[in-house]
This record gives sequence, C-alpha cells and structure tokens, in this order.
Amino acid sequence: MSNLRELITISEDRLAEVNGLLTDPENHVVGHLLEIVEKYGGPQEINRKAAEAGNFHNLMSRLQEIKSPFVAEVEWLAEQREKGAFISMGDYYDRVLNNAADAAKINQDNAVTLEISALQFFPWLIAEAKQAIEKRELMPGRFIRVRNMKEQTEDNGDILATAAAMQVVGASYVETLDTRGTDGSNVHLGGPETITGYFGGIGQPNDYPFKWVEEYLHYYTTYGVRQVLNVNAGTVLAAYFLHKLGVDNEFKISVYMGNDNPLAILWTLMTARLFAREDGMTSLIGFNLSNSVNNWTIRQAAKIRRALGLERVVRFEHHITETQKSIVRQPYNRREELVEVAQEVPNIAAKHEGGDPEVDSTRDRPSDILDYFVTKKEILAQGVMDAMLRNYLDKHEALNRTAEALVKAGVGVICACHLHQ
Repeated sequence: MSNLRELITISEDRLAEVNGLLTDPENHVVGHLLEIVEKYGGPQEINRKAAEAGNFHNLMSRLQEIKSPFVAEVEWLAEQREKGAFISMGDYYDRVLNNAADAAKINQDNAVTLEISALQFFPWLIAEAKQAIEKRELMPGRFIRVRNMKEQTEDNGDILATAAAMQVVGASYVETLDTRGTDGSNVHLGGPETITGYFGGIGQPNDYPFKWVEEYLHYYTTYGVRQVLNVNAGTVLAAYFLHKLGVDNEFKISVYMGNDNPLAILWTLMTARLFAREDGMTSLIGFNLSNSVNNWTIRQAAKIRRALGLERVVRFEHHITETQKSIVRQPYNRREELVEVAQEVPNIAAKHEGGDPEVDSTRDRPSDILDYFVTKKEILAQGVMDAMLRNYLDKHEALNRTAEALVKAGVGVICACHLHQ
C-alpha cells in the first residue's frame, strides 16, 4: 500500500510546469484576469475602495442621500440592539436548559453557525428581528442572498441597507452575482423548464469567468460586498487567483456545484490550499456540500480539511432544511444527523433553506427554490410577497428549532453576535 501511495504524489517538476504556465506572458487566460485587476487599480487600491464603500457610516450616508425608507429601519435595529431587546445567550441557555451546570458544559469549540437562505429583501430582516424579540428567539449568524444584484441596487438602496444591517447585528452574509448563466448565456438553460441544462455546466460559459471577476470587483469596490456565491470551477479558480494576488475577496461554493463525495471535496480543498497565501488564508470561506452527503462524507471531508490546515478557515455549510419545491425530494430534514456529527466536527454551518417539512408543506404557497429567480415586480404583480415572507419566517423558525436541538445536545451555536451578548 505504501508503494502505491508514493505513485500518486505530485513531483516538483510537475509543480514547476504549473508555475511556469501561470507566469507565462503568453498565457492570455491568466493575463486577462490580471488586466481586469489592474484596471481597478491593483489589489491595494481595490481593498482600499472596498473598505471605504463598506464603512457603516458611508453606507448610512448613501441611504440618507437617496432618502431611503430603510434608514429608519436600520436605526431601529441598532436601537433594539443597544437597549438589549434581543434575548441574551445566558437567558437563552436558561430557557432551553433550565440548568446552569449544563450551560457551562456546552462545547463552544464546535459551535454551529446558524444560517438562513435566502434573505431576498431587506424588510424581511426587520420582520424577522421583530419576531425574534417577541418570541425570544435567536437571529441567524449568517445570511445568504440570491436576489438579482442590479435590482437590489435600484430598490431604495436595499443592497446598502442590508450591508449596514449586517454590521449592526454582527452576522456574515453572502450575495449572488448576476453572472450565473441564467441571463441567456448558457445555451442549455432557458427558464425553469430547462433546468437540466445545468448538467452541461453551471452558469459561466466561455468568457463569463472574466465577466464574473468584473462584476465582483464592481460590487466589492462600490458597496463593500466581500462574500459572494460561487457555482463554477472556472470562477472558483478565478477567486483563488484574486486572493493570491492580494485582493481580500471571499466566496462560498454553492450546493449547485455538486460536491457530493470525499474525492470531489479533496479536489476543491487541495486547490484552495495550493493557492493559499503564506499565512494559510484562502478566499474559500464556505463550502456547501451536496444535499446527498451523509455524516460519513462529512467526517471524511473533515479529515481532509484538517490535514490541509483549513479547519478554521473553510466552513462546511450543510443544508438542514430545503425548500418544499424544485430542489429535493421531500420530506427533507437533516437536524438529527447534524446534532450527531457536530459533536465531533467543528466549523459547520446549519443552513435553513426551507421550513420544517411538516410546516412548510401545509402552506397555501410552500417555499420554492425557483422563487430566487423571480423579480420583485413579478412578485408584486402576483400578490405573493406576504406568502414568500411567511416562507422566510418558517425558515427562521426551523433555524431556531435546530439551535435548541444543538444546545440541548451540548453543542454551542453562532448567532448574530451583536444582538445576543
């Protein structure tokens, strides 16, 4: 067996060939990416602009300049935080456990990040916060957004308000860029009826990785958007290159990438490690495994992640619930599996993309993954905004059921850290 292992090692000569290709002036694939970075002023200038754009006071000033109605709502959120309106973690443990001794034993090293998807509209965050205050619930520590980027920039500063609110609540968030193949660029993919076109490649055909880089740098330097969803091997590599060059970009890999086995996970994490900076950091900070993975897969993935020095860098973002329609066979609920594996595998996020099946399935309009592709104009025309908000709050309630199950099992949770001191 040891002799066989030696046969699959990478020789220094092969690594030299790869480095030679990357640095070859005639390599126009890499060269075009470098030209885009230089067009934006180079890595240091890109990071400077992004820091300025994402500054809380600058975000609020821009909202005020356009007379956005969201200014008052962000300010309300900050006021609730300051007066301690949200339940504290101490009080939460008391409510769930009724035993101070049990609270002291909670494993915080393996604390699970509470994640919700998708926060399509800023007002939903305010509705969620009001419910959390009323019912003494936890707010998520991580929010995923899949709303059209251009649309949200034109909607009373929705993108600005969300960015500011994330700083108020103390949570991370992810945006989804518009260069994802659903704009007609992918010849396999028309509308939802041709979703099988994804089998021909997800969303970044031909020159789209470069358009993706352009779009990312635009939103990073204009709105301070640092973390984005990534759905394609080409744009994943482009994101590694950006970070290696010195741009402080971050991304998470989507479940649509289909990483459903340890070898696929090894491929992804190995590349992340090869292009990590000298301090070990990489732009890959979240990794959605396929919905089909089980705890054996996660345990094997965890061993690979640890061996590559990425255990605290790359979070495994595991779907606990999914929308009722258009993505998985229902009922789908991985809560019990999560509670088991989280006791031994650190740095996991519990992603909630649907309500608990027994709740979601009873709604007049159950949650649907295809809602992510519907414009606000269409939603209002159909009169389904309230129903979609109900779907979102069902996800919030499912997230809180997961939090209780984890805490009762002695595993900590990571929620909106500025709200739940």
